[in-house]
Amino acid sequence: MKRINDDCQHTIVKNLVLIGGGHSHAIALKMFGIKPLPGVRLTLITANQKTAYSGMLPGYIAGFYTHDECHIDLKPLAKFAQANLYIDRVVALDLENNKVLCANGLVVDFDVLSIDIGSTPARVSVSGAAEYAIAAKPVSQLLEHWDELIAAVGKNPQELIRIAIVGGGAGGVELALAMQSHLHQIQQPLPNLEMHLFHRQMELMPNYHQSVRHQIQQILTQRGIELHLGESVCNIAPINHKGTREIFEIKCESGLTIDCNKIFWVTQASAPEWLKIAGLGTDKQGFILVEDTLQSQTHPQVFASGDIATMVNYPRPKAGVFAVRQGKPLFENLQRILLGKSLKPYKPQKQYLSLIGTGDKRAILTKGIITLPPHKLLWHYKDCIDRRFMERFHFEETRE
Repeated sequence: MKRINDDCQHTIVKNLVLIGGGHSHAIALKMFGIKPLPGVRLTLITANQKTAYSGMLPGYIAGFYTHDECHIDLKPLAKFAQANLYIDRVVALDLENNKVLCANGLVVDFDVLSIDIGSTPARVSVSGAAEYAIAAKPVSQLLEHWDELIAAVGKNPQELIRIAIVGGGAGGVELALAMQSHLHQIQQPLPNLEMHLFHRQMELMPNYHQSVRHQIQQILTQRGIELHLGESVCNIAPINHKGTREIFEIKCESGLTIDCNKIFWVTQASAPEWLKIAGLGTDKQGFILVEDTLQSQTHPQVFASGDIATMVNYPRPKAGVFAVRQGKPLFENLQRILLGKSLKPYKPQKQYLSLIGTGDKRAILTKGIITLPPHKLLWHYKDCIDRRFMERFHFEETRE
């Protein structure tokens, strides 16, 4: 078993380890590169070298962006931050001895730990979902399946394809519209596509204002996406078929059954079990409970941000906008704890600007009770914001 950071050089007084390359950590790493902390050994452990930027993912699915345009390459970012980079998957934590255990046998010692690993859709309770549905996260696996599907449809564009999306939150809705848009481009001039969107509640996007929900439902209906509202999927099973594409039967608690070729799972998020096993305080879904300082309720040497964290005093939806906003306060409090200073509380905004792509280079703008209908200028505004964010992580050979 390979052990890292056991024998620290005399110049290294603290080991700061970051698990995950999420939005908060990407921002914190950039800030550590700009403002390094002498005497601190910085280490990043991530399962993937490239991390997707959530704001541009629907655009990638729709065919508007390349893979590189919507992914942050963590290797040059880690180099800029003067951080050790290990591409590995964390499987356990030893919080008594302050050690991170990885799948390939790597053991990393830490004085301060920060976790930003995102979340995965909860699907274990639905029979067949783990085996036959494609989860929206981890994103790398979703995109691998999507790229394979695009290639297959490109080879045989006239064959009927039926796609199901389970989950009617913002992620599921944007995914449905983006997928339909891209597949229609390939299947020109005569699209041969059925799309089904399942949602257990009677209204889509429950975290949004009624005006947004109404517009989204109208758009989905106008574009021929079949909505199955108030339907809870309870079973997925393969069925015998003839032809080149596999077929699955989706069964709902109401008795409704739909046959589909591909099923994408975009339901309520969940967290990996190893966090709870480690002894960290978590909520019912397994997300790390953190104080206003982004510090674990139960282990002061551990911080968490992004989807994997639940702020005890300020519960918010699992959305990329909050992860981005947490980047700077996370960086500041990591520096402060390493310097022995008191931590600063962070209060996330209640209302936030949201730009929801509709798959056709238009977007809906919403903030609180204000909603603007789909427009090309709003998509252009969103595109500019997203590209500006990604520009922060483009590195030249020389340090910035």
